[in-house]
Amino acid sequence: MRDEENARRPHNPADLRSSNSPERGRSPEIDDDVTGKELDRITRAELRYLDDVNNEWVSKHLVMAGRLIDIDPQLAYEHTIAASRRGGRVAVVREAVGLAAYAAGEFAEALREFRTHRRISGSNLHLPRIADAERGIGRPGKTLEIAHSEVVETLDTNGKVEMAMVASGAQNDLGDLKAALAELEIPQLDINRAFSYSPRLFSAYADALENLGRNEEAVKWRKQISVAEEALGTGEFAEPDIIDLGEDDEADARRPRARDIVEPENLTVDGDEDAAAADTADTTDGDEEDASAEAADTVADDDALEVVDADALAEPAEELNPELEDEAPVAEAPNGASPAIDQDENDEK
Repeated sequence: MRDEENARRPHNPADLRSSNSPERGRSPEIDDDVTGKELDRITRAELRYLDDVNNEWVSKHLVMAGRLIDIDPQLAYEHTIAASRRGGRVAVVREAVGLAAYAAGEFAEALREFRTHRRISGSNLHLPRIADAERGIGRPGKTLEIAHSEVVETLDTNGKVEMAMVASGAQNDLGDLKAALAELEIPQLDINRAFSYSPRLFSAYADALENLGRNEEAVKWRKQISVAEEALGTGEFAEPDIIDLGEDDEADARRPRARDIVEPENLTVDGDEDAAAADTADTTDGDEEDASAEAADTVADDDALEVVDADALAEPAEELNPELEDEAPVAEAPNGASPAIDQDENDEK
């Protein structure tokens, strides 16, 4: 009976469990100049547990994914699938698959890969993307469940802002426009200060205001997007890269780093690579994570750039930063994961 069911089951080319079957498609081509050594030191350290042949294979496909992620996300995703065939037990490989799938709009696959990475590494780094992938497959209610869970307090400032924007989008999907606006009214929403996340947060807030017909306020916030970008030197105010294309520099200029596709974890790297190669399944305890998140928030506040705008200062924005109630310390499951979220994942299985 089981053989008959397996025979009727359609082949899923994105299913990593069948990626080593004889009938799988050929892996995408690798550029002749790619060596695999273009990866950053931390990524190479994580891959060192693979044998030489598999290490080279995985490294080259990750480099190709990094080159293509902004040009052809679907092809980049295929390269990460190829890498996972021989390095699927390495956290950084599953992370790369998730990021490429997310960029390609393959949200079901991205959700699976981010969850796998979270179980292997114990990191909540991609929790906002997990929530957004739930929204991408048509489950905004699940998105809000994740966004309002206590585990969000373990995220750094950027992660909390990303989660707020994801939650706002989910509320909008559910037709609750006032709640969509309220999700964005967080302490990090400051019209007179610029952080790396401010332009996107201002834009999302302006959109939410427009959806409620508050167009004059929306115009004011949209104006601040350009002011923030100018203060940060980003967007249209970003300075062009000037590269001296010497004989050696030209080769280096063509080589992307793994961080182009794989976001660096909150890892402590010592002088030698052995420290960086620590088992990715081992995680820090809850107290250390909380301290790191708190320290990141403090640094972010200290490093904020003041946005100078006469109109904004003359007419202060209305109070948009309600005080958040203090919550009890987060009770984390082993590996820093959320018991409620992980239980839902098991139920789905």
